[in-house]
Amino acid sequence: MPADDSTNPELIEFLSQFVSEHKLGLFKKIVRERTRHLTVVLEDLFKSQNASACLRNCDCFGIQDVYIVENRYEFSINDDVALGGAQWLTLHRFHDGDQNTAACIDFLRGAGYRVLATSPRGEGTNLADVDMEPKTALLFGTELEGLSETAMQMADGFVRVPQFGFTESYNISVAVALCLYELIGKLRRSPIDWRLSEDDMVEVHAAWVKQVVGEKLRPLERRFYEEQAEGEMGR
Repeated sequence: MPADDSTNPELIEFLSQFVSEHKLGLFKKIVRERTRHLTVVLEDLFKSQNASACLRNCDCFGIQDVYIVENRYEFSINDDVALGGAQWLTLHRFHDGDQNTAACIDFLRGAGYRVLATSPRGEGTNLADVDMEPKTALLFGTELEGLSETAMQMADGFVRVPQFGFTESYNISVAVALCLYELIGKLRRSPIDWRLSEDDMVEVHAAWVKQVVGEKLRPLERRFYEEQAEGEMGR
């Protein structure tokens, strides 16, 4: 099996035989609504219910990439809360080093993102005033403590979610939903080319097909390549 053949169109066409026409139709429709212009970073979330609700929000708002930073806590998904949303996202996990937050932010900057930290403090740009022209990554921190000092120091700017009560901050999944509602709305109303590139659409579609095929993926891939090899030998 080729080392990197994940988007081979012949392979994906073969695997698509094992996905319902209804699901394939949804893939074709929904992939055109996905974006990588705006992305979300979740730093050290330790409650699976909150983490899962955040992923569900990202899927609902058409965010394709979610970056997960695990410094002190392992990120876990509660399927009853996520309702399958996580399987349609591209999750990038940073958990192997001593400076996972810095590694994630450096990676995002290298990919052309402006990194904005969400903060309940007084400073920062109101959501309604955020310029959506640059590719943007939104940082969200732990349920109790918010973002780490590293995230706050490395951020390119701050975003303030309006609130008018006594409570210091929103639940993390609510904060994610409020931010995405405002910023995705601005993005979709703008002339910005926010949709996935054609290559990215092919990549995401292929990942979704493989996700649905599930446990049958490896046996079916072997079958595909064996049939290809037999066809080559028969020529």
